[in-house]
Amino acid sequence: LELGALFHDIGKIGIPSDIIRKPGPLSPEERRIMSRHPEIGAQILEPVPFLQPVRVIIRASHERWDGRGYPDGLAGSAIPIESRIVCVCDAFHAMVTDRPYRGGLLQKEAIRRLKISSGKQFDPDVVSALVRLHEAGLLPDP
Repeated sequence: LELGALFHDIGKIGIPSDIIRKPGPLSPEERRIMSRHPEIGAQILEPVPFLQPVRVIIRASHERWDGRGYPDGLAGSAIPIESRIVCVCDAFHAMVTDRPYRGGLLQKEAIRRLKISSGKQFDPDVVSALVRLHEAGLLPDP
């Protein structure tokens, strides 16, 4: 899980930097190109035998609970639990950290947004676990 979280976006190395650094919304073509990064990441780690389980996590880290994610359109429990955890943590981290085009959200607001997408984009059990960590004061500030 830890290595999957660390490497989940390694495939972005194969995406043109103008798309990676674009401050605004991506065009449909740019989204198509960006959506290839989980596959690219899994390919990068293919020659490393001990990282084979990590490849599975990387490939599925942008799948959605409702099946509308990429690259394979997996849904629900067909998505590896490690990938579901990485997906929620990645979204939370993206919301609470500063970006060149906006400041980070307060953790409370990020949690509120995750709850709204629970059962759609995110595994409800994973969101609930993150909420419990937040309520216990166990989430570090970015």
